[in-house]
Amino acid sequence: MAEPWARRFPGVRILIVEDNAVLADGLTRSLRAGGYAVDASRTGEEAIVSIDADAHDLVILDLGLPGMHGFDVLKHVRARHHGIPVLILSARDGIEDRVTGLDLGADDYMVKPFNLRELEARVRALIRRGQTGSPALITQGPISFDMAGRRASLDGETVDLSVRELGVLEILLLQAGRVVSKERMVEHLCDWASEVSPNAIEVYVHRLRKKLEPAGVRIRTIRGLGYLLEAQG
Repeated sequence: MAEPWARRFPGVRILIVEDNAVLADGLTRSLRAGGYAVDASRTGEEAIVSIDADAHDLVILDLGLPGMHGFDVLKHVRARHHGIPVLILSARDGIEDRVTGLDLGADDYMVKPFNLRELEARVRALIRRGQTGSPALITQGPISFDMAGRRASLDGETVDLSVRELGVLEILLLQAGRVVSKERMVEHLCDWASEVSPNAIEVYVHRLRKKLEPAGVRIRTIRGLGYLLEAQG
């Protein structure tokens, strides 16, 4: 079962860049158990391909990678993806490495070995920081979505939604008035190992409709394009 803190961030996707397979697998399992979507790359080159191709909300980056150095990966992220938080997780504990990493744009720096609970707390803090550009409360007609508490309500009454349903609703509300494609929903709700199919998106939308439409919140299907949320009120 996901930890309560993780339910606050449905749809959050994390990339772990770590060449130590045992450590990478352990981190991946731990964060997935917390409710995050997690991908892993073993080299800097793989990481850059993933960062450029997929939408990630946080990068956990080792420095001592085979081939491309972690600092070069960080430079690429800051040059092309300014808003993605980067947490360096490295065995290099020298002050010069820390200063260099932070000067190059890392948001945090942890030294191995590390405490898993502390890592999880720093992950939460960085994700919150990355989401500060979003409004704390989204309101469309009778529906309100609390971004901090991860709760949806209709006319003040809390609606019981699953983590996936919350993720779909959040995307629709943030893009209210615009069509959201299934592909974009899939991108925000899944990782490489636990894929969400377009058919699954249809199921989540169907469930949302049953819970929201009686209050005047409509999710329209725009054939060939995606979904559009309309709220009367």
